[in-house]
Amino acid sequence: MSSTMWRLAALTLGVAAILEAPSSKAQKTLAPSEARQIAAEAYIYALPMVMNYGTVYEYAIDKTSGQYKAPFNQIFNEARVFTPKDTAIVTPNSDTPYSFLNMDLRAEPIVLCVPAVEKGRYYAVQLVDMYTFNYGYIGSRTTGNAAGCYLVVGPGWKGETPAGIKKVFRSGSDFSLAGYRTQLFNPADIDNVKKIQAGYKVQTLSQFLNRPAPPPAPEISWPKIDKKMAEADPFTYLSFILPFCPPVGAAAVEKPLRARFAKIGIEPGKPFAPDPRLRGELELGIKDGAEKIEQNRGSFGKGVSGWRLATSGFGDRAAYKGSWLMRAVVAAAGIYANSPAEAVYPILLTDSQGNKPDGSKSRYTLTFAKGQLPPVNAFWSVTMYDGKTQLLIENPIHRYLVNSPMLPDLKKNADGSLTLYIQKDSPGADKESNWLPAPDGPIYLVMRLYWPKPVALNGTWKPPAVRPGET
Repeated sequence: MSSTMWRLAALTLGVAAILEAPSSKAQKTLAPSEARQIAAEAYIYALPMVMNYGTVYEYAIDKTSGQYKAPFNQIFNEARVFTPKDTAIVTPNSDTPYSFLNMDLRAEPIVLCVPAVEKGRYYAVQLVDMYTFNYGYIGSRTTGNAAGCYLVVGPGWKGETPAGIKKVFRSGSDFSLAGYRTQLFNPADIDNVKKIQAGYKVQTLSQFLNRPAPPPAPEISWPKIDKKMAEADPFTYLSFILPFCPPVGAAAVEKPLRARFAKIGIEPGKPFAPDPRLRGELELGIKDGAEKIEQNRGSFGKGVSGWRLATSGFGDRAAYKGSWLMRAVVAAAGIYANSPAEAVYPILLTDSQGNKPDGSKSRYTLTFAKGQLPPVNAFWSVTMYDGKTQLLIENPIHRYLVNSPMLPDLKKNADGSLTLYIQKDSPGADKESNWLPAPDGPIYLVMRLYWPKPVALNGTWKPPAVRPGET
């Protein structure tokens, strides 16, 4: 769901029937100014969770969505990299074929088993809860490339670690996403990736232990969602989501926040029923929240040579330190972003002259000095997106990124530096190997450093500026 879908003009508070529902005593005594403030806080809190629900709905629930992958607790392997046809997630990674698993942890835990992956090939399994917190990783950086089985449990699970399980990961919500990334070296390498993906196994705990299954969890009536519906009624979706995110364990700190949200009619599992008297103030509050997110997108991380580079402050719940605004900003920039230790994402804001990059106005170059390529233990990439949608763009050579596995095919300059040509038209046959096609309009450029070295995390290494050339 693109951040552009959360613009101010289209925001309303749902259908009239909902607004006519009886309001609580708390709402009747609530001052309009406080209602507006709470609505702003609730919108900032809700945005990542509603975006996440929209993705889950397309991937695991709505078989007609065009983005459907597989039902809950069944892995789906994408034996390809993402293209412009993939629209469910903004700023998708096109470096690594994905595998997806949406887990329902209500009845029992899920066991994830991974095969041995050869040394030198990066892979990672990112575990994300419904809050959009990264609560754990399996893979090259964290658990190594050896085979193993891991247990993912829900927030209320109590039990001992079974034999044969290397580690237990606890989700903060009853539903969770596992995003698998498997490095692809080049197009000819795809069959090797397919073999690794075939080794990713998913079982319920009862299946893993060869025991009878517990009673199934209750069926859920999933509310339909699309971008327009989410814009129009974010608090109805938040009310639906909250019962699956119990305020227990680390989430217990949210109890006062949820009590505050209840003052405007947001209550777990109940219809969103705001007082019609407060409708105007709630709409203004949503507008305030959306504006605050947009205003802070540019302040996320540190500005370095026109890039915005964040190396701390997000990832798991502890890293966010209770900043719902930071969580919303990260989701708007690219939901399901890796934690910094796993990947760092410099995002281009301006060129070397301080202007927003636009493929219709200029051609650009990005030059890495000799010995100054992005410092990584795994690999790096530079990916081009449409600045309006944050989605991959169609182009004549079907190239959406340049990455380190491509280095043998890229031409270096006489001094050992490497220049990438960022423009909508070909730079010419002699430079086309280094061409990263750009849109005929605003540019959204993202660098990715997988398993970054300490110099990338402590600020020693800095991404070079993107320089404009002739139109």
